[in-house]
Amino acid sequence: MSETVLRIAKEGVAVETGTPPKEKVRSGRPGFKTWNLEDDGNGLYAGIWEASVGEWDVDYSEWEFFHILDGVSVLTEEGGEPMKLVAGDSFVIRPGFKGRWKVVEPTRKHYVIKT
Repeated sequence: MSETVLRIAKEGVAVETGTPPKEKVRSGRPGFKTWNLEDDGNGLYAGIWEASVGEWDVDYSEWEFFHILDGVSVLTEEGGEPMKLVAGDSFVIRPGFKGRWKVVEPTRKHYVIKT
């Protein structure tokens, strides 16, 4: 594989599992699986993320681009209207976003994060 091109695929990459902090969970029992394919040591990350059904508070201090591969989620900014996220959708979240992430149907996305 090229040193300058990264294929976004989980084969051969260890999965990391987790959950949002208990105090941030609003409903359900959300759990995460993450295949972090890029960590350049300077705050750049890329990979695949999956989440199970549930809702939790989010507070972004980083930039994130993501592309929904499967599932249905709803992203709601504090004081804003809910945004339905479905397969094929792509978004950028800017630092300072505060709100809620709700997984309605198990969701999988590609992501690139810059801290």
